[in-house]
Amino acid sequence: MTTQPILFTPDEIVQLRQEVGRETLMGQAIAKNIAVTDAFMSLPLEVPGHGDGGSYEHNRHKDNYTYMNLAGRLFVITQEQKYADFVIALLEEYADKYLELGFQVQKNTNPTGRIFHQILNEHGWLLFTSIAYSCVSSQMTEAQRQRIIDRVFMPMIEMSTEKYAHRFDHIHNHGVWAVAAVGACAVAIGKPEYLDMAVYGKNRAECSGFLDQVSNLFAPSGYYLEGPYYSRFTIRPLVLLAEIIHRHMPAVDIYNYKQGVVGNTVQALLATAYPNGVFPAMNDASQSMSIADAGVQVAVSIYGAHYALDDNILGMAKIQGGVWMHPCGLQVSRAYEKAASEREIGLPYWPSMELSEGPNGDQGAQGFVRMQDKSGDVSQLVMNYGMHGMGHGHFDTLGITLFNRGHEVLREYGFGRWVNVEPKFGGRYLPENPSYARQTVAHNSVTIDQTCQNYFDVERADSVHGLPHFFQVDDENIKGMSAFANHHYDGFAMQRSVFLLNLDELEAPLLIDLYRLEGEGEHQYDYSHQYSGQIIRTNFAYETFKEVNTLGDDAGYQHLWKMAAGQANDTALVSWLQDNSYNTWLGTSSNNNGEVIFTRSGANDPSFNLRSEPAFMLRSHGESTLFASVLETHGYFNEEFEQSVNARGQVSNIRVIGHNEVGSAVEITTQRSVVTLLVSNQAHVTENTVNELTINEQTFNWTGYYSVKVNTQSQEII
Repeated sequence: MTTQPILFTPDEIVQLRQEVGRETLMGQAIAKNIAVTDAFMSLPLEVPGHGDGGSYEHNRHKDNYTYMNLAGRLFVITQEQKYADFVIALLEEYADKYLELGFQVQKNTNPTGRIFHQILNEHGWLLFTSIAYSCVSSQMTEAQRQRIIDRVFMPMIEMSTEKYAHRFDHIHNHGVWAVAAVGACAVAIGKPEYLDMAVYGKNRAECSGFLDQVSNLFAPSGYYLEGPYYSRFTIRPLVLLAEIIHRHMPAVDIYNYKQGVVGNTVQALLATAYPNGVFPAMNDASQSMSIADAGVQVAVSIYGAHYALDDNILGMAKIQGGVWMHPCGLQVSRAYEKAASEREIGLPYWPSMELSEGPNGDQGAQGFVRMQDKSGDVSQLVMNYGMHGMGHGHFDTLGITLFNRGHEVLREYGFGRWVNVEPKFGGRYLPENPSYARQTVAHNSVTIDQTCQNYFDVERADSVHGLPHFFQVDDENIKGMSAFANHHYDGFAMQRSVFLLNLDELEAPLLIDLYRLEGEGEHQYDYSHQYSGQIIRTNFAYETFKEVNTLGDDAGYQHLWKMAAGQANDTALVSWLQDNSYNTWLGTSSNNNGEVIFTRSGANDPSFNLRSEPAFMLRSHGESTLFASVLETHGYFNEEFEQSVNARGQVSNIRVIGHNEVGSAVEITTQRSVVTLLVSNQAHVTENTVNELTINEQTFNWTGYYSVKVNTQSQEII
């Protein structure tokens, strides 16, 4: 049985000890962890009984493992006996009570543990507590060690690998937590057979274990199929177990496994974040999770130590304000200290990136396009054209979000859940999560005939994916991406092409959005936009309803109040104020029979579980159609000083010239320019493809994926 810390060598401990009291990132991390751990240690020891998610009992068990993990590492670094005594005393309390607690009553689909309401949290406890135990076991008697192993650790391992073996071998974020917990504990208590099981699975002939999980959950690009929120959740056990494997099973060569998928995963997660560090709420997700998350800090330190210590990683450490209290974090801290002595460390700026999906990278992708304006503000456009995302997936392939000036302009609802708010359905997913938050109409996409994509059939949705068309981001004046989704509605093909365009006369990059649908017969198309703020003006008359009704009976429509509506057979304009900025949207349909409907979420919501949020949609009827729109961010408003600048913007119109199987043509008019955009609709287009589009006896020719021409006073400038 080992009595050595599983994540430190003696030489590394000496180097970390030298950071105590220094004003480095590592020194600050140690000082912060000493302060919070000492404060918690001043409280009486307590091992409570059962409790729901978010309850006092739940939070106390979570605090216990959090501070045992910190105290164990602080003992190694500072050699102060009080930290070891705290961990040992608390572990002995668990040894007294753990087996007496019994398994909690199951209240949802997740199996329960003895400590927590679901086994997932139990695995978190085992992972972090095993690391703490390894740091202080040298200070325990053999009898103490054996008692904790027999009454806590081995029952937990057996629970994970036998009672809940189906979860242990699950290719899912829960499975990653399970194998990481068992693997860490196996090394801490000297049971290498369980580390082998964690890495390779209970049955090597089947798809299970850590190596299969990172091979199937993560694309070669590093993108995690459940989205950034769950990637952020999964990244911590993933990189912790990777570091344990690196140190205790070096032959696996884990950091080079599958073309460096561990490093790719960290980089892909960081590259999805908005400029303010918050992750887009793709699939079931919070709107507020950011790179400040403790697991992301661990991941940044491990990436910096094993892959690259570039300016983006140093900038990320600057935003996080610290590093992981570990030798990997020390490497990042030292690199930051050296670089900071030579120059100012800037904030990270991730380039535009297309992240492929699927184990082989051939099941669609997620696109992240970034463009900087003259003021230095970064606009970020996100489009989903990948996989469904298993049980946490939303049904909004080809959905988009747009971020600039510190907030989402086209917003993502995220999940219907109040995490750890026990009175709200125990902190679990609310009934409105499937009935609204996951429905297509809740996102910035097109809903056909008031039905959800894939008809809300998860199995069907998991069997299809988007088809990337092009991703072009080399031109500083225009960046764009396009994709198809041809199997998400029966009998329909869909294509969306979105661009950010820089024009000298505009304050921010202009979003151009072309959404094309092909189908037979008469259908209803609802082109939705989720926003936040106050409507300022429109260019069409609309009726507001004194008595409001729901927009429909199912597929999320039952949760939308129909607040107002108006005919907009030409180009519709909707402008709103969000914080200090104006946004003006202009949109049209090739069917020329549009109606704009203003909605607000919250209908059929007796427990007030939904957030009350506004949206508007352009509704059109017909067969094949092309929606074309632009969104301009402009102006400034300051209520305190009663200032308002450029409240109307510069874009005045967008019209559809035409579209067919070859391409789509639209014209955008501003105060100074006329922009003609031509986009290829041919699935196998390349940069050398010659396109010829004839519309109403007018012929357009261009080579490649798209063509954009900007004419000002008859002078072409792009």
